[in-house]
Amino acid sequence: MSEEKIENKEVTAAAAAETAPKAQEGNQERPARPFGKKRFEARRKVCKFCAEKIDNVDYKNIQLIKSFTMESGKILSRRITGTCAKHQRQITKAIKRDRNLAFLAYCLPKK
Repeated sequence: MSEEKIENKEVTAAAAAETAPKAQEGNQERPARPFGKKRFEARRKVCKFCAEKIDNVDYKNIQLIKSFTMESGKILSRRITGTCAKHQRQITKAIKRDRNLAFLAYCLPKK
């Protein structure tokens, strides 16, 4: 009877060693996540202006420029909008120009 217990312990130890990730071998695939959870993979954002091949952002196109501001009047960052650095600078200039010409508000009035 004691031999059976020893064999069972050896079998369970061998099975645990096979399923446990090995620290020495970093190139092997990681074990599946528990309960089937998958990691969220974010899609890379593409610059809207580069995709449509727009060279210059025009300050007169208020509807387009308004989409790059918050309701409170703040300019949205590149990280949020996905624009490239070149077009983000042009958007910023256009927004500031529109604010100066009173096409866009600097901020919302207080209630």
